[in-house]
Amino acid sequence: MPQENPRQAPPSAQLMEMIFGFALSRSIAVAAQLGVADLLKDGTKSADELAEIIGAHPRSLYRMLRALAGAGIFSEEADQRFSLTPLGEPLCSDAPESLRAFAAMMADHVNFETWAQLPYSIQTGKPAFPHKFGMRWFAWLEQNPAEGKVFNDAMTSLSSGAVAAVVSAYSFSGIKKLVDVGGGHGRLLASVLSKYPEMKGVLYDAPAVIKDANDVFVALGVGDRVEAIGGDFFQSVPAGGDAYILKHIIHDWNDEDCLKILGHCRAGMKAGGKVLLVEMVIPERNAPSIGKFLDLQMLLFLTGCERTEAEYRTLLNRAGFDLTRIVRTPSPYSVIEGLRK
Repeated sequence: MPQENPRQAPPSAQLMEMIFGFALSRSIAVAAQLGVADLLKDGTKSADELAEIIGAHPRSLYRMLRALAGAGIFSEEADQRFSLTPLGEPLCSDAPESLRAFAAMMADHVNFETWAQLPYSIQTGKPAFPHKFGMRWFAWLEQNPAEGKVFNDAMTSLSSGAVAAVVSAYSFSGIKKLVDVGGGHGRLLASVLSKYPEMKGVLYDAPAVIKDANDVFVALGVGDRVEAIGGDFFQSVPAGGDAYILKHIIHDWNDEDCLKILGHCRAGMKAGGKVLLVEMVIPERNAPSIGKFLDLQMLLFLTGCERTEAEYRTLLNRAGFDLTRIVRTPSPYSVIEGLRK
Protein backbone atom coordinates (compact mmCIF):
# COMPACT_ATOMS: atom_id res chain seq x y z
CA MET A 1 0.00 0.00 0.00
CA PRO A 2 1.58 3.32 -1.02
CA GLN A 3 2.40 5.65 1.84
CA GLU A 4 0.61 8.97 2.05
CA ASN A 5 2.79 11.93 1.12
CA PRO A 6 3.44 13.62 4.50
CA ARG A 7 3.76 16.99 2.77
CA GLN A 8 0.33 16.80 1.15
CA ALA A 9 -2.20 19.09 2.77
CA PRO A 10 -5.24 17.44 4.37
CA PRO A 11 -8.49 17.51 2.36
CA SER A 12 -9.94 20.34 4.46
CA ALA A 13 -6.95 22.58 3.68
CA GLN A 14 -7.09 21.70 -0.03
CA LEU A 15 -10.81 22.43 -0.09
CA MET A 16 -10.34 25.76 1.68
CA GLU A 17 -7.85 26.82 -0.99
CA MET A 18 -10.39 25.92 -3.68
CA ILE A 19 -13.11 27.87 -1.87
CA PHE A 20 -10.94 30.98 -2.06
CA GLY A 21 -10.55 30.53 -5.82
CA PHE A 22 -12.93 33.45 -6.39
CA ALA A 23 -10.55 35.73 -4.50
CA LEU A 24 -7.64 34.76 -6.73
CA SER A 25 -9.71 35.23 -9.88
CA ARG A 26 -10.96 38.64 -8.78
CA SER A 27 -7.46 39.79 -7.77
CA ILE A 28 -6.04 38.74 -11.14
CA ALA A 29 -8.81 40.69 -12.85
CA VAL A 30 -8.15 43.86 -10.86
CA ALA A 31 -4.42 43.60 -11.54
CA ALA A 32 -5.25 43.24 -15.24
CA GLN A 33 -7.60 46.23 -15.16
CA LEU A 34 -4.93 48.34 -13.44
CA GLY A 35 -2.24 47.26 -15.91
CA VAL A 36 0.19 46.09 -13.21
CA ALA A 37 1.95 43.58 -15.47
CA ASP A 38 2.66 46.25 -18.09
CA LEU A 39 4.27 48.40 -15.39
CA LEU A 40 6.53 45.54 -14.28
CA LYS A 41 7.68 44.18 -17.65
CA ASP A 42 10.76 46.45 -17.71
CA GLY A 43 11.86 45.75 -14.15
CA THR A 44 10.88 45.66 -10.50
CA LYS A 45 8.86 48.38 -8.81
CA SER A 46 7.80 48.91 -5.24
CA ALA A 47 4.18 48.84 -4.21
CA ASP A 48 4.48 52.57 -3.43
CA GLU A 49 5.78 53.33 -6.94
CA LEU A 50 3.02 51.28 -8.53
CA ALA A 51 0.37 52.90 -6.36
CA GLU A 52 1.52 56.39 -7.37
CA ILE A 53 1.36 55.52 -11.06
CA ILE A 54 -1.98 53.72 -10.81
CA GLY A 55 -3.58 56.08 -8.33
CA ALA A 56 -4.13 53.46 -5.64
CA HIS A 57 -3.81 53.19 -1.86
CA PRO A 58 -0.21 51.92 -1.39
CA ARG A 59 -0.77 49.50 1.50
CA SER A 60 -3.94 48.05 0.00
CA LEU A 61 -2.27 47.56 -3.38
CA TYR A 62 0.66 45.87 -1.63
CA ARG A 63 -1.67 43.43 0.10
CA MET A 64 -3.26 42.40 -3.18
CA LEU A 65 0.11 42.04 -4.94
CA ARG A 66 1.44 40.00 -2.01
CA ALA A 67 -1.47 37.60 -2.37
CA LEU A 68 -0.88 37.31 -6.12
CA ALA A 69 2.83 36.74 -5.51
CA GLY A 70 1.86 33.81 -3.29
CA ALA A 71 -0.01 32.39 -6.27
CA GLY A 72 3.00 32.85 -8.56
CA ILE A 73 1.58 35.71 -10.65
CA PHE A 74 4.20 38.18 -9.38
CA SER A 75 7.31 37.77 -7.23
CA GLU A 76 7.88 39.80 -4.09
CA GLU A 77 11.50 40.89 -3.69
CA ALA A 78 13.15 42.84 -0.87
CA ASP A 79 11.63 46.14 0.34
CA GLN A 80 8.16 45.26 -0.96
CA ARG A 81 9.31 45.41 -4.56
CA PHE A 82 7.59 43.24 -7.14
CA SER A 83 8.67 41.65 -10.40
CA LEU A 84 6.86 39.82 -13.17
CA THR A 85 6.92 36.02 -13.37
CA PRO A 86 6.42 33.80 -16.45
CA LEU A 87 2.94 33.01 -15.13
CA GLY A 88 2.13 36.71 -14.98
CA GLU A 89 3.56 37.63 -18.39
CA PRO A 90 0.29 36.84 -20.27
CA LEU A 91 -1.28 39.71 -18.29
CA CYS A 92 0.86 42.15 -20.32
CA SER A 93 -1.21 43.84 -23.01
CA ASP A 94 1.44 43.22 -25.69
CA ALA A 95 2.25 39.60 -24.80
CA PRO A 96 2.00 37.22 -27.78
CA GLU A 97 -0.66 35.23 -25.93
CA SER A 98 -2.04 38.08 -23.83
CA LEU A 99 -4.93 37.24 -21.51
CA ARG A 100 -5.19 40.72 -19.99
CA ALA A 101 -8.53 41.63 -21.56
CA PHE A 102 -9.95 38.16 -20.93
CA ALA A 103 -8.90 38.22 -17.27
CA ALA A 104 -10.38 41.70 -16.81
CA MET A 105 -13.73 40.56 -18.21
CA MET A 106 -14.05 37.12 -16.65
CA ALA A 107 -13.91 38.42 -13.08
CA ASP A 108 -15.69 41.76 -13.51
CA HIS A 109 -18.85 42.71 -11.64
CA VAL A 110 -21.17 41.51 -14.45
CA ASN A 111 -19.66 38.03 -14.39
CA PHE A 112 -19.67 37.86 -10.60
CA GLU A 113 -23.29 39.01 -10.39
CA THR A 114 -24.28 36.38 -12.94
CA TRP A 115 -22.37 33.58 -11.20
CA ALA A 116 -24.16 34.55 -8.00
CA GLN A 117 -27.30 33.30 -9.77
CA LEU A 118 -25.91 29.77 -10.30
CA PRO A 119 -28.60 28.21 -8.07
CA TYR A 120 -31.26 29.61 -10.41
CA SER A 121 -29.70 27.89 -13.45
CA ILE A 122 -29.17 24.64 -11.56
CA GLN A 123 -32.77 24.59 -10.39
CA THR A 124 -34.43 25.69 -13.65
CA GLY A 125 -32.01 24.70 -16.44
CA LYS A 126 -32.30 28.24 -17.80
CA PRO A 127 -29.55 30.84 -18.30
CA ALA A 128 -29.18 33.14 -15.31
CA PHE A 129 -28.09 36.26 -17.20
CA PRO A 130 -31.54 37.13 -18.63
CA HIS A 131 -33.05 36.36 -15.22
CA LYS A 132 -30.67 38.86 -13.58
CA PHE A 133 -30.40 41.57 -16.24
CA GLY A 134 -33.73 41.31 -18.04
CA MET A 135 -32.47 40.46 -21.54
CA ARG A 136 -30.29 37.97 -23.38
CA TRP A 137 -26.51 38.28 -23.22
CA PHE A 138 -25.78 39.35 -26.79
CA ALA A 139 -28.71 41.81 -26.82
CA TRP A 140 -27.38 43.32 -23.59
CA LEU A 141 -23.92 43.72 -25.13
CA GLU A 142 -25.45 45.60 -28.07
CA GLN A 143 -27.20 47.98 -25.70
CA ASN A 144 -24.10 48.46 -23.55
CA PRO A 145 -21.35 49.31 -26.06
CA ALA A 146 -18.64 49.86 -23.45
CA GLU A 147 -19.15 46.36 -22.06
CA GLY A 148 -19.54 45.10 -25.64
CA LYS A 149 -16.07 46.40 -26.46
CA VAL A 150 -14.69 44.75 -23.32
CA PHE A 151 -16.26 41.47 -24.43
CA ASN A 152 -14.90 41.69 -28.00
CA ASP A 153 -11.44 42.63 -26.69
CA ALA A 154 -11.62 39.69 -24.28
CA MET A 155 -12.50 37.29 -27.09
CA THR A 156 -9.59 38.62 -29.14
CA SER A 157 -7.36 38.23 -26.08
CA LEU A 158 -8.54 34.67 -25.51
CA SER A 159 -7.99 33.87 -29.17
CA SER A 160 -4.28 34.66 -29.15
CA GLY A 161 -3.09 31.40 -27.64
CA ALA A 162 -5.77 29.33 -29.35
CA VAL A 163 -4.96 30.78 -32.78
CA ALA A 164 -1.27 29.93 -32.58
CA ALA A 165 -2.08 26.42 -31.34
CA VAL A 166 -4.65 25.75 -34.06
CA VAL A 167 -2.50 27.06 -36.90
CA SER A 168 0.45 24.92 -35.79
CA ALA A 169 -1.53 21.73 -35.08
CA TYR A 170 -3.99 21.54 -37.96
CA SER A 171 -3.05 21.38 -41.65
CA PHE A 172 -5.19 23.67 -43.80
CA SER A 173 -3.46 22.46 -46.97
CA GLY A 174 -5.78 22.00 -49.95
CA ILE A 175 -8.29 24.61 -48.81
CA LYS A 176 -8.57 27.30 -51.47
CA LYS A 177 -11.24 29.41 -49.78
CA LEU A 178 -11.80 29.43 -46.03
CA VAL A 179 -14.91 31.07 -44.55
CA ASP A 180 -14.61 32.08 -40.90
CA VAL A 181 -18.14 32.14 -39.49
CA GLY A 182 -18.47 34.35 -36.41
CA GLY A 183 -14.78 35.16 -36.72
CA GLY A 184 -14.81 38.38 -34.67
CA HIS A 185 -11.89 40.67 -35.45
CA GLY A 186 -10.42 38.11 -37.86
CA ARG A 187 -7.26 37.10 -36.04
CA LEU A 188 -7.67 33.36 -36.66
CA LEU A 189 -8.46 33.80 -40.34
CA ALA A 190 -5.62 36.28 -40.85
CA SER A 191 -3.16 33.91 -39.14
CA VAL A 192 -4.22 30.98 -41.32
CA LEU A 193 -3.98 33.07 -44.51
CA SER A 194 -0.53 34.34 -43.57
CA LYS A 195 0.71 30.74 -43.34
CA TYR A 196 -1.03 29.62 -46.55
CA PRO A 197 -0.31 32.29 -49.20
CA GLU A 198 -2.42 30.61 -51.91
CA MET A 199 -5.57 30.63 -49.77
CA LYS A 200 -8.34 33.22 -49.87
CA GLY A 201 -10.68 33.95 -47.00
CA VAL A 202 -14.01 35.40 -45.98
CA LEU A 203 -14.69 36.82 -42.53
CA TYR A 204 -18.35 36.70 -41.55
CA ASP A 205 -19.75 38.28 -38.41
CA ALA A 206 -22.07 41.05 -37.27
CA PRO A 207 -21.39 44.36 -39.05
CA ALA A 208 -20.49 46.10 -35.79
CA VAL A 209 -17.83 43.46 -35.11
CA ILE A 210 -16.08 43.18 -38.48
CA LYS A 211 -15.57 46.94 -38.84
CA ASP A 212 -12.33 46.65 -36.86
CA ALA A 213 -11.01 43.61 -38.74
CA ASN A 214 -9.19 45.43 -41.53
CA ASP A 215 -6.44 46.56 -39.15
CA VAL A 216 -5.73 42.92 -38.29
CA PHE A 217 -5.64 41.92 -41.97
CA VAL A 218 -3.30 44.74 -42.90
CA ALA A 219 -1.01 44.03 -39.95
CA LEU A 220 -0.57 40.42 -41.07
CA GLY A 221 -0.27 41.34 -44.75
CA VAL A 222 -3.34 39.47 -46.00
CA GLY A 223 -5.66 42.36 -46.77
CA ASP A 224 -5.70 41.62 -50.51
CA ARG A 225 -6.86 38.01 -50.00
CA VAL A 226 -9.73 38.42 -47.56
CA GLU A 227 -13.24 39.83 -47.67
CA ALA A 228 -15.19 40.92 -44.61
CA ILE A 229 -18.97 40.45 -44.83
CA GLY A 230 -21.50 41.48 -42.22
CA GLY A 231 -24.53 39.33 -41.50
CA ASP A 232 -26.36 36.91 -39.23
CA PHE A 233 -25.35 33.25 -39.32
CA PHE A 234 -28.85 32.24 -38.24
CA GLN A 235 -30.09 33.62 -41.57
CA SER A 236 -27.29 32.61 -43.97
CA VAL A 237 -23.55 32.39 -44.49
CA PRO A 238 -21.44 33.33 -47.53
CA ALA A 239 -21.40 30.62 -50.20
CA GLY A 240 -18.49 29.13 -52.10
CA GLY A 241 -16.08 28.05 -49.40
CA ASP A 242 -14.11 24.82 -49.43
CA ALA A 243 -14.14 24.86 -45.64
CA TYR A 244 -16.05 26.73 -42.95
CA ILE A 245 -14.36 27.33 -39.62
CA LEU A 246 -16.25 28.26 -36.45
CA LYS A 247 -14.20 29.04 -33.37
CA HIS A 248 -16.05 29.33 -30.08
CA ILE A 249 -19.40 29.55 -31.85
CA ILE A 250 -21.08 26.17 -31.58
CA HIS A 251 -20.64 26.05 -27.80
CA ASP A 252 -22.81 29.19 -27.46
CA TRP A 253 -25.98 27.52 -28.69
CA ASN A 254 -28.29 24.58 -28.05
CA ASP A 255 -28.42 21.72 -30.55
CA GLU A 256 -31.33 23.10 -32.57
CA ASP A 257 -29.66 26.48 -33.05
CA CYS A 258 -26.38 24.76 -33.92
CA LEU A 259 -28.16 22.72 -36.59
CA LYS A 260 -29.36 25.95 -38.20
CA ILE A 261 -25.84 27.40 -38.30
CA LEU A 262 -24.26 24.16 -39.52
CA GLY A 263 -27.05 23.73 -42.06
CA HIS A 264 -26.25 27.11 -43.60
CA CYS A 265 -22.57 26.15 -43.75
CA ARG A 266 -23.37 22.83 -45.41
CA ALA A 267 -25.62 24.51 -47.97
CA GLY A 268 -22.99 27.13 -48.79
CA MET A 269 -19.91 24.93 -49.13
CA LYS A 270 -18.63 23.30 -52.27
CA ALA A 271 -19.01 19.56 -52.86
CA GLY A 272 -16.66 17.63 -50.62
CA GLY A 273 -16.37 20.58 -48.28
CA LYS A 274 -15.66 20.40 -44.58
CA VAL A 275 -16.59 22.20 -41.40
CA LEU A 276 -13.97 22.88 -38.72
CA LEU A 277 -15.14 23.50 -35.17
CA VAL A 278 -12.57 24.96 -32.78
CA GLU A 279 -13.85 24.09 -29.33
CA MET A 280 -12.91 22.43 -26.06
CA VAL A 281 -13.83 18.75 -26.13
CA ILE A 282 -14.99 17.56 -22.72
CA PRO A 283 -13.18 14.44 -21.46
CA GLU A 284 -15.20 11.66 -19.91
CA ARG A 285 -15.80 11.05 -16.21
CA ASN A 286 -13.24 12.42 -13.70
CA ALA A 287 -10.61 13.87 -16.01
CA PRO A 288 -9.95 17.52 -15.08
CA SER A 289 -10.75 20.09 -17.75
CA ILE A 290 -11.17 23.85 -17.82
CA GLY A 291 -13.89 23.13 -20.36
CA LYS A 292 -16.07 21.67 -17.61
CA PHE A 293 -16.13 25.08 -15.92
CA LEU A 294 -16.55 26.90 -19.22
CA ASP A 295 -19.59 24.65 -19.63
CA LEU A 296 -21.06 26.25 -16.49
CA GLN A 297 -20.34 29.68 -18.00
CA MET A 298 -22.46 28.65 -20.98
CA LEU A 299 -25.20 27.44 -18.63
CA LEU A 300 -25.29 30.83 -16.92
CA PHE A 301 -25.05 33.14 -19.91
CA LEU A 302 -26.40 31.33 -22.97
CA THR A 303 -28.28 28.25 -24.13
CA GLY A 304 -25.20 26.33 -25.25
CA CYS A 305 -22.79 23.90 -23.67
CA GLU A 306 -19.41 22.26 -24.03
CA ARG A 307 -19.66 18.80 -25.59
CA THR A 308 -17.93 15.44 -25.51
CA GLU A 309 -16.58 13.70 -28.60
CA ALA A 310 -19.69 11.53 -28.75
CA GLU A 311 -21.95 14.57 -28.56
CA TYR A 312 -20.06 16.33 -31.36
CA ARG A 313 -20.29 13.20 -33.48
CA THR A 314 -24.07 13.08 -32.99
CA LEU A 315 -24.49 16.80 -33.65
CA LEU A 316 -22.44 16.73 -36.85
CA ASN A 317 -24.23 13.63 -38.09
CA ARG A 318 -27.60 15.34 -37.62
CA ALA A 319 -26.27 18.34 -39.57
CA GLY A 320 -25.16 16.17 -42.51
CA PHE A 321 -21.46 15.72 -41.70
CA ASP A 322 -19.25 12.80 -40.76
CA LEU A 323 -16.86 13.51 -37.89
CA THR A 324 -13.59 12.47 -39.51
CA ARG A 325 -11.11 13.37 -36.81
CA ILE A 326 -10.39 15.53 -33.77
CA VAL A 327 -7.01 17.27 -33.82
CA ARG A 328 -5.75 18.15 -30.36
CA THR A 329 -3.66 21.29 -29.93
CA PRO A 330 -1.24 22.45 -27.21
CA SER A 331 -4.05 24.71 -25.95
CA PRO A 332 -7.32 23.55 -24.35
CA TYR A 333 -8.89 23.71 -27.83
CA SER A 334 -9.24 21.01 -30.45
CA VAL A 335 -10.18 21.15 -34.14
CA ILE A 336 -13.22 18.96 -34.77
CA GLU A 337 -13.33 18.13 -38.48
CA GLY A 338 -16.58 17.23 -40.19
CA LEU A 339 -16.79 16.16 -43.84
CA ARG A 340 -19.96 16.90 -45.76
CA LYS A 341 -21.89 13.71 -46.54
